[in-house]
Amino acid sequence: QAQLVESGGGLVQAGGSLRLSCAASGRAFSPYVMGWFRQAPGKEREFVASVLWGGRYTSYADSVKGRFTISTDNSKGLVYTMYLQMNDLKPEDTAVYYCAIKVSSGTDFGSWGPGTQVTVSA
Repeated sequence: QAQLVESGGGLVQAGGSLRLSCAASGRAFSPYVMGWFRQAPGKEREFVASVLWGGRYTSYADSVKGRFTISTDNSKGLVYTMYLQMNDLKPEDTAVYYCAIKVSSGTDFGSWGPGTQVTVSA
C-alpha cells in the first residue's frame, strides 16, 4: 500500500501560479499512473490531470489544458514524486487537490493523499 502526501497549496490571487507536489512511498509498489483530482465545496471530486509513470503520456481536463502541467521526478529512489504546475489560476480553481495512484492498467486509483487546499482570490 502506498502512502501519499501533497504539499504546495495556499492562497494566491487570480492570474498567479502555484506548484503542487505529491510524494508517494511504500513497500512493494510502483505506480502505473499518477493523477491529480480536486474537489470544490459542494461539488463532486473531479479529474484534473494524470501521467503515465515516466512522464511519457499525460492527460488533462479541458478546464485546465494550457494552464496546468503535470510532471514526475524519477530521481528520488523509492519516493515517487509528481508535480502539478498551475499557472493563470482562476477563482474556479479553488478546491482541495488530491493526488492518487493507480498501480496497473486494470485497477482504479486506489491510494490517495489527504489533500492540499488551493484558494484563488478574485
